[in-house]
Amino acid sequence: MNVQRFVGWLICSCFLLTSCVTPGMSSRVGPRVSSEVMTAAKIDPSSPKPKLDVIIPVFDPGIPEDDAALEDDEEVWPELRRAEAVRFALILKEKIEATGKFGAVRVTPNAEATGDLYVIGKIIESNGLDVEIGVDVFDISGAKWYDEEYEHEVPEKFFMSIRNKGKDPYDPVFVEAAQDLVEHLDDADDTELALLKPVTEMRFGANFSEESFSEYIKDDGGEIELTGLPSEDDPMLRRIRAIWVRDQLYVDNLQQHYEAFNAKMAPSYTVWQKQSQEAQIALNEARVKQTTQIVGGVLLAILGVGLAAASSNSGNAARSAGAFAGAAAAGVGSVILFSEGFKTGNETKFHASTLEELGESVDSELAPQVVEFEGETKKLTGNAAKQFAEWRSFLKQVYEQEKTPEKQL
Repeated sequence: MNVQRFVGWLICSCFLLTSCVTPGMSSRVGPRVSSEVMTAAKIDPSSPKPKLDVIIPVFDPGIPEDDAALEDDEEVWPELRRAEAVRFALILKEKIEATGKFGAVRVTPNAEATGDLYVIGKIIESNGLDVEIGVDVFDISGAKWYDEEYEHEVPEKFFMSIRNKGKDPYDPVFVEAAQDLVEHLDDADDTELALLKPVTEMRFGANFSEESFSEYIKDDGGEIELTGLPSEDDPMLRRIRAIWVRDQLYVDNLQQHYEAFNAKMAPSYTVWQKQSQEAQIALNEARVKQTTQIVGGVLLAILGVGLAAASSNSGNAARSAGAFAGAAAAGVGSVILFSEGFKTGNETKFHASTLEELGESVDSELAPQVVEFEGETKKLTGNAAKQFAEWRSFLKQVYEQEKTPEKQL
């Protein structure tokens, strides 16, 4: 009887133990399943939202790729646009930082830098009077948050008001763009925001060691999904975090270059904005005047043709002579108005040429620098984008050397 009771107890115990095993138990070894990652990332609803790090690549200057299209677009000056591409990214960075809603906000040469949120900007129009930018926002998973365009017309008396001293007349578009970003952040799900941080870390790791970190993320229709996380004691994770800190320091130092470049161009750019606004107003007035004159000339020419036809068909000599005289006068008038129109056209070209000359002396080259990491040094040259690419290549080289050290013979 005691033996039977013991066997019965053993069977019940085995059944109980078996019933406690769930698929989630497999996470004790290897990466956790996605549902457990989600659970681990859940945060207290009363806690503030995660401070996402924001990357703002230098704006797309909006320069037409086709040479013919560039020649036809009188309001695009390549040299100035490239300088504005840096300046606009810095102004947007300043406005986003001012909200206090985000972590580090960094301007970078392109979208290959590492962050949680990417604000991709493009200059649509900038002529001193009118400014328009386009903004696309993505997170590190590749999910698109939204896209929007912002435009502003600088008040004609802006530069005459002492209250505007030290202010950038384009500020309103960047303030609006920053406020939009905050609104979308506030509407985002807290758990999904919390998941972006580990996705960022895994993607940075996969950039250096795909075989070590790609197992924790997967591409789901163009968006990166987190499937697990390595142990905090994982030596590869510790290694990647050390490299990441150094990479962030490099990008932080890059901010000083961009800010120095912006400070150098600011005085001349402010003068350009003021003169360009005045020239653009004159340009717009010239275009309206030119159009009015040409249309008037065309109408008078048509009237002259009609009167000439009437004179040839009239049987009355006096009426015919009068009609012909009217036709001649109308023809002369049309020639004069067309001449004035062409004169105004030259004036238009002069305004465009003047504005182009104002933006010809800008340069975004970065001074050569020598970087060091763990005893290895590298000289970086070229513009900011090229140096950043060389920096990342240097980091990978150092990472690979430690992963596969040279054998001592």
